[in-house]
Amino acid sequence: MCRNIKTLHNFEPPATAEEVHASALQYVRKISGMNKPSAVNAEAFDTAIEQIAAVTHRLVHSLVTTTAPKDREVEATKARERSAERYAVAR
Repeated sequence: MCRNIKTLHNFEPPATAEEVHASALQYVRKISGMNKPSAVNAEAFDTAIEQIAAVTHRLVHSLVTTTAPKDREVEATKARERSAERYAVAR
């Protein structure tokens, strides 16, 4: 359920609004225990996502680091390689 919660800090290019929103959505889904809220809970669910995304955006953009930013494509390639090794079919 939380596969879209990824590290957002210290990447080049910086995290997009869509990435921040996706992480906030996954967080709210995880802590609420529901993928899609009922009609009666939809407003609270959506409000929580908006608020968490806003706080996350402020946090990520206010953090300071002394290390060089990571390249998104390089990190994605490394993740794919780790995944291929982890889920390799035994031959």
